[in-house]
Amino acid sequence: MIGFIFAALLAVPGAVLAQEKPAAQAAPSAQAAPPANPITLSSKGFYGFVSGAVISAAQKMPEENYSFRPTPDVRTFGQIVGHVADASYNFCSQVSGEASPGKDIEKTKTAKADLVAALKDAVAYCNKTYDNMTDAKGAEMMKMFGFNLAKLTILSINTAHTDEHYGNMVTYMRIKGIVPPTSENQQAPPPASK
Repeated sequence: MIGFIFAALLAVPGAVLAQEKPAAQAAPSAQAAPPANPITLSSKGFYGFVSGAVISAAQKMPEENYSFRPTPDVRTFGQIVGHVADASYNFCSQVSGEASPGKDIEKTKTAKADLVAALKDAVAYCNKTYDNMTDAKGAEMMKMFGFNLAKLTILSINTAHTDEHYGNMVTYMRIKGIVPPTSENQQAPPPASK
């Protein structure tokens, strides 16, 4: 998981720098100006990395494992996918000031294709929320969980929640002998010397 966090931290500045490149090329002698809305851009970049990992995990897990649950008192893999979609709609719709378009996905969908599609739609909805966000709008306060929170904080809670459940998905995948997306193409550690 530390490798995942490290990769995510590297991905966010890379996304920000990639968007700054044309401005930096236009004025090579001047220090590059920060991008417009750097806080929003950074938050969206990290959300993109985390949500991309969740979508990849949902796609990689075979359908026969969507009903898998390690113990009777936890969600199935498919329910986790639906739960992440539901929560994404909930957080992002509140920030947008819209009624949530989510339809209790965790409890109504069981087929892999339906759950993956619902997850992708929820992520696209949140990306639309980010596209309409600025640092100034993100600083606007709203009530959630009984607290006054900035809108960008609520979007960060969604990212943290998505990341939390990616950790669950990784565990389920490892139990089934499947390499999670964020661990693909990583070198195995050298064997311990005796």
